[in-house]
Order: sequence, then C-alpha cells, then structure tokens
Amino acid sequence: MSTTLRSAVFALLGLALPATTFAQQRPLLTEDPEPIGAGRVLIESGIDFARAQKYPASGLEGKLWRVPTLGLSIGLSTIAELQIDGSVLETLAIDQRRPAPLSSLLTARGTRTSDVGDIVVGTKVRLVPEGIGHPAVTLRVATKLPNASNESGLGLDTTEFYGAILIGKTVQSIRIVANAGFGILPDPVVGHRQNDVVTYGLSLARAVTHQTEFVGEVNGRVSTREAPVFPGTETRGQVGLGARYTRGPVRLDGKVFFGLHGIDPRIGISGGLTYVFDAFRIP
Repeated sequence: MSTTLRSAVFALLGLALPATTFAQQRPLLTEDPEPIGAGRVLIESGIDFARAQKYPASGLEGKLWRVPTLGLSIGLSTIAELQIDGSVLETLAIDQRRPAPLSSLLTARGTRTSDVGDIVVGTKVRLVPEGIGHPAVTLRVATKLPNASNESGLGLDTTEFYGAILIGKTVQSIRIVANAGFGILPDPVVGHRQNDVVTYGLSLARAVTHQTEFVGEVNGRVSTREAPVFPGTETRGQVGLGARYTRGPVRLDGKVFFGLHGIDPRIGISGGLTYVFDAFRIP
C-alpha cells in the first residue's frame, strides 16, 4: 500500500469513529476534553484489582478489589458535562500492617477490610472545539467526597478539590490527549494543613479497525511539599496499557497497569463496559 493511500485510509478511520467514542473514558484515567453531547447519558461499570495497594495513613497493604466501579456522565449541553464516579464496594485482603498516623482508629482486626469507595463529582466545559489545525481545550473541576472512612483504613475522611485543563487532538487514526492541573489535598491528621499537588496525564488511543482501539497512558500527581509529605497526599503515578471494543452504543474495555513509585501498586488489572444513549432533549 502506498504512503498516500495508507494516510487516506487512516484519516477515514479517524473520521468514521463516532464522536461519543472520544468522550468515553474507560479504561483510561486521563480525561478526554470532548463532552458526550447534549441530552446524552453515559453509564460505565467495571472491576478493578490492584496488588500491593498501600494506604500510608492507616498502614495497611494488600490486594484491593473494587467491585463494581460506577460512572455516570450527563450531557448538559453541547459543551458541558456533569460526571459522578465511584465504587460500590472496595475490599482489601490485608497482607501487611505497619504503624501509621491513623492506625489506632482501625476497626478491622482480621485479614480483610471493606468500605464504600469515595465519590468524585466533576464538571467539564469545553472552551475551544477541535479544528483541523488545533486541539480541543476543556476546563474540568472536580471534588472527591470523603465516603470511605478512616476506621476501615481505606479512606482519609477528607474532601479534595481538583482542577485541570484537558487537551485533545485526533491525528489520522490516533487520538492524543493531555491533562495538566492541580489538586488541593488536606492533611488527614492535622486539619489546618494541606498539600498542593500537580496532576498530569498523557494518553494515546490507536484505532486499528472501526470497532477496536489499543490505548495507553501515563497518569499521576506530583507532591509540591518537601518531606515529610502528609500521609495519603504523596506523589503517585501509573502506566496503563489496554484495548477497547465498541459495538453500537456499548463498549467493552480492559487494561493492565503498573505503578511508577514505591508507594503505588506493583501491578493491577481493570475491565468493564460503557453504554451511551440519548436520554432527554435540551430545550
């Protein structure tokens, strides 16, 4: 196949992919700037597993299951979207216990602890639509609520705030997305202190057919505070590799991820599905 013909085929593949595909997140953590569309609703669910998951505030470490994870996105307009994400149940098979600032609060005395997951409520508003010569630019703000308790060892009982700029561009059959922002993370031990972190994300999605994509990303945060860092606000990051398969309004996905720092899980897997439908009409 000639270079010119190959480029034309890739360009057609990129144009043929539904616009809502780019707004669907799973299995990526890096947020795409494209909203799902006015009056549309996106529902996603999945299962996550992480080995050597560490909780510095409670001193616990073990194998973490999140079953199921749930996400709901509502298209408020052509440029705005409301997001609610969390997990119904998080269960940690405890492998190690270490002395930690909040370990005295633990009520889990055996080899297992569980709790509901923290809920994240966010909104993203597209500022610049994607064009031939420039990427889409979107503002996203989000708040993580303290649903998981520090008595279970899986939560911090603190409320966190995040803000980020999302940038995305499709080049032939490849979707490139970058996130850059900040987070305000309170100290779970001393209430009047906080750690401001820098958040980042970079993802690639390569369409190999009209229905199948290979995806990859690096995503995380960097603490701006000099040591000692408040427990639960440390620098964290992961690299993820996976795939997505779309058929009509349904998408199946899966990925494997690896921690970038000693405090991160060594390895984990995630799998799930996403469903998008027209729910209501914007007047």
